[in-house]
Amino acid sequence: MEFIFEIALQFLGEMLLQVIFEFLLEQGIHSFADGLKRPKSAVLSTIGVVLWGAIAGGISLLILPRSLISNTVFRASNLLLTPLAVGGVMMLIGRQRSKKGKELVRLDRFGYAFAFAFAMAIVRYIWAK
Repeated sequence: MEFIFEIALQFLGEMLLQVIFEFLLEQGIHSFADGLKRPKSAVLSTIGVVLWGAIAGGISLLILPRSLISNTVFRASNLLLTPLAVGGVMMLIGRQRSKKGKELVRLDRFGYAFAFAFAMAIVRYIWAK
């Protein structure tokens, strides 16, 4: 039972790290969203989100150089599970913003949030010890 609790905490730690970085980026985008009103290319936006995710992964390595998940099988599964969960959380935050009449940014949508978190997870998977 202790083993299952330890695994759950490791996954939650990685997910929380990614949610925090994505939330901070989203807040930054919302702070200057008025200057970004013109429509953007979805492909270019996706590339930008992936680059920002990779940058966030690099910064997270400076803060937390060790992976919170020690088992290699679980670290590999984290590449998909955490971005799915983070994408869902960000989508729910976007829905709440929409209900309050606030302007949405791309990270308020599942696909962009998933791309950000996936890029961050890949960087952490490759370089975290």
